[in-house]
Amino acid sequence: MKINKELLKGSTVIMILTMLNRNPMYGYEMIKEMERQSGGIFSLKEGTLYPILHSLEAEDWVEAYWSEHDGRRRKYYRITDKGGGQLQDKKQEWIVFRTALDRMIGEGGV
Repeated sequence: MKINKELLKGSTVIMILTMLNRNPMYGYEMIKEMERQSGGIFSLKEGTLYPILHSLEAEDWVEAYWSEHDGRRRKYYRITDKGGGQLQDKKQEWIVFRTALDRMIGEGGV
């Protein structure tokens, strides 16, 4: 099933912060990991991912650094302490949103 881009738009920051909270990653790795973890439902293009990462850097939620592995130099991203706090806030916000939406569409048992 193809997911409307507007639904994905509101969820990308929490997905990116969650992945980076687990491990630092480079951009293409994030794209592939997001696809893998979502069973192919979530797929970002580089032209979508990198502007989000740059805005997260500007907010000091993530930081970039260069690292070389197997002779390849890559720009990695890791979550900052400030980003970790934002991730916790966004998880709480998501729980409230999801619960309210489930109630509205009749999936919450209420």
